[in-house]
Amino acid sequence: MGLDVDLAKLPAGLSKDSEGALVFCQAIIEATKDLAVAYKPNLAFFESLGAEGLGVLEKVRGFIPSETIVVMDAKRGDIGNTSQAYAKAFYQNLNSDSVTLSPYMGKDSIDPFLEYPGTCSFVLCLTSNPSAADFQLQTLQNGQKLYMWVAQTAVNWGRGKKGEVGLVVGATQTQYLHHLRSLAPDTVFLVPGVGTQGGDLQAVLSEGRSQNGYGILVNVSRQVLYASPGPDYAQAARREAQRLVDAMKPYFKKESL
Repeated sequence: MGLDVDLAKLPAGLSKDSEGALVFCQAIIEATKDLAVAYKPNLAFFESLGAEGLGVLEKVRGFIPSETIVVMDAKRGDIGNTSQAYAKAFYQNLNSDSVTLSPYMGKDSIDPFLEYPGTCSFVLCLTSNPSAADFQLQTLQNGQKLYMWVAQTAVNWGRGKKGEVGLVVGATQTQYLHHLRSLAPDTVFLVPGVGTQGGDLQAVLSEGRSQNGYGILVNVSRQVLYASPGPDYAQAARREAQRLVDAMKPYFKKESL
């Protein structure tokens, strides 16, 4: 369940400010907490609230049940003590389970995040946006596409570390998903882009699961968050979340749901 809290899209009756965002997030979490295996706050929307944004984010983190995975969608990626500070912010101060990272600056920008046991750092690999092809689908001298090299390299970064490496793979890229899964058969995939961005849920689940039939975290944001513009927004979000869960059930063992 993605938490992309766009003030302009908040339902009628909520104030278009940090207080409205907080009320909205709490209601959405309360309505879906038994259906969502994870919540993914998008940091940009909280940062856009200004000085109050971090406080809202911390409160939202407190609303999420302790047994539910928290993925901070931050797309950070830097080196040295900057990366160490980012890792501390997300894994220690905000008590997150996962964070999204950019691999552009290489291994030493990811290493500090892998010092936290029980976490999974999701590295951007093959994203769902239209201009992903500008870099990710370019062919290297060795004949591989760049996303293939990122996948294999990032997985190797995680070997023997305290934390785990996962890959961000967009739901609109299902034509590459089968091959990508063959390159990283046991790696957890975070898959955004189902719903409003046009990703095909069935294709994602058919091609993206790991060797043991799991290994995939499908993210849906706007389709659920803004299922209704009216005061019934929480109930509408629950109905849409339930519909998605029901659509996913045939792809997983009964005891896992």
